[in-house]
Amino acid sequence: MAAESPRRKTQANSQSEIELVDVQAGYGRAAPVLRGFSVAVPAGSVVCLVGPNGAGKSTVLKVASGLLKPRSGRILVGGKDVTGTGPQRMLAAGVALVLQGHSVFREMTVEENVLLGGYTLKDKAKAADRAAFVKDLFPVVAERWGSLAGLLSGGQQKQVEFARSLMVDPKVVLLDEPSMGLDPKATSTIFEQVARMRDAGTAVLLVEQNARRALETADIGCVLDLGRVHISGPAAQLLADPQLGELYLGGRPAEPKVTPKS
Repeated sequence: MAAESPRRKTQANSQSEIELVDVQAGYGRAAPVLRGFSVAVPAGSVVCLVGPNGAGKSTVLKVASGLLKPRSGRILVGGKDVTGTGPQRMLAAGVALVLQGHSVFREMTVEENVLLGGYTLKDKAKAADRAAFVKDLFPVVAERWGSLAGLLSGGQQKQVEFARSLMVDPKVVLLDEPSMGLDPKATSTIFEQVARMRDAGTAVLLVEQNARRALETADIGCVLDLGRVHISGPAAQLLADPQLGELYLGGRPAEPKVTPKS
C-alpha cells in the first residue's frame, strides 16, 4: 500500500494544484506552439496530455515549470498567479519537473541522487522525513539506497528521479515521457509508480508517448492538437471513444479474445 503524504491528505478534484489559462507560448520569433492552451490539474489526480508529435505537449511542461515564459495567459499554482516565474521559484511554489530521458548522476549513489532533490530544505529533520517517505513509496529506491545509480536499470533510475522530485513535497509533479526507452515490463512498473504518487497525495501532469497506457493510469485526459486542447474529459471516456483511438491513440483497442466452445 502506498505511503500517504505527511503534508496533506487531499481529495481528488477538490482544487487545482496548477492551472494554465489561455496560454500562448513559443520559441524565438517563430509562430506560437501553444495557442490559447488551458488545463487544470486537480489535487490528487493524474492529468495526461496526449496528441500527435508537434502538438505542443512538451512545451506545456516547459511553461508549467518556468523553463519557458509564456507570451500571454496565466499560470496559477494553488490559486496564486505565478506567471513568468523562473524554475527555482516554481519549484519553491510546489512544481517539480522530471525530465525526459535519464537525469541521474551515474557515479553517485541512489541516496546521494535522491537527497539532491532536497537541497533547498534547511530543516534536516524534514529532509530525513521526506527521504523516509520516498523510500517507503518506492521500494526499489530503499533496496538500492547505497548502490551507484549507474548500476540500476533504466526503469529503476526513473524511480530514483521520481523520488528525487518528491523530496521537496511538491504540489504537482510534471512528468515528460517517463516510459521513453523502457521495455514493456519496466513501463508497466513506471505507470504503477505514477499511480502510487497520485494515491500518496501528489498531483501529476503527464506527457507520454504511450498514450493508451498513460490514459489507463490517468484520471483526466486532454488531447492536444495545433497548440490547443482538442478534447478533454475522464480518461476512461477518451479510451472508449473509437474515433479518438483511431486519430490519436494508435488505433482501436485490442478486442478481447474469445475462446470457441468445443
